[in-house]
Amino acid sequence: MAKALAALLMASVLACMLAGSSFASYTVTYLNTTIALNTNTSATVTEVLTVRVSNSSVNQYLTDRIALNFTLSTWQELVGPELVQHVINPTSGIYNFKFSPGPLIRNYNGGITYMVMSYVVNNATTVKQTSPRIFVYTLNPSIFNFEHAASGELLPQNTTLTIIVPKGSSIDSVYPIPDSPATALTTNYANVTTLMWFTGEPLSKFALSFSVHESLSQEVVSFFGAVYNTIGLFTYVIVALIIIAIIAYTYVRAGR
Repeated sequence: MAKALAALLMASVLACMLAGSSFASYTVTYLNTTIALNTNTSATVTEVLTVRVSNSSVNQYLTDRIALNFTLSTWQELVGPELVQHVINPTSGIYNFKFSPGPLIRNYNGGITYMVMSYVVNNATTVKQTSPRIFVYTLNPSIFNFEHAASGELLPQNTTLTIIVPKGSSIDSVYPIPDSPATALTTNYANVTTLMWFTGEPLSKFALSFSVHESLSQEVVSFFGAVYNTIGLFTYVIVALIIIAIIAYTYVRAGR
């Protein structure tokens, strides 16, 4: 009888421990999604979730954070549906994915932590060459994976979306009007490379296009790169030598 009671007590203790692990209180309080657009039509995405950890779950989080067998799916079960990639191209997927649950910053309620996801999305934009050195990029709005409402996709509560266009770009058009910088519209987005939208902004008709002016040196590099990719190394060397010979011959004749 005593052994049976001891076994029952141990089982009860174990059940309580498991219950505490399963119901750890992790609450996402803010999401910041940053999309850095690249000239090769890919996008580098960084998502930072601010997570509140309750007093009763502090020890559990410290244990979970160093667990070697925890996958993203495991964390999703603990944190909830907010822990998901919000920028995805269904036709090309993502790569270079990294996930990092940050250290706990303690406070009287338990603490907060920052969980960071970073990854690369292919074909985030399309590009069209409109003149010898000008390329116009258009964002593919289907890459967004935020909240879906009756009126269409929108930014959920406590969310910031940041889009960074390549350095030196000029923004041609954008919709909806960014929340930041607030005065960018009045200057036609001159010298603006970072745009931000906050909670509730509609994304169903999102549009963004920007132009990149390629320098002459970049055009030359791109030309020889295209030649190399088309004809191969050997022919590329022959063509390069012929061009060098023509330039040298012209220089010698000019000097006479």
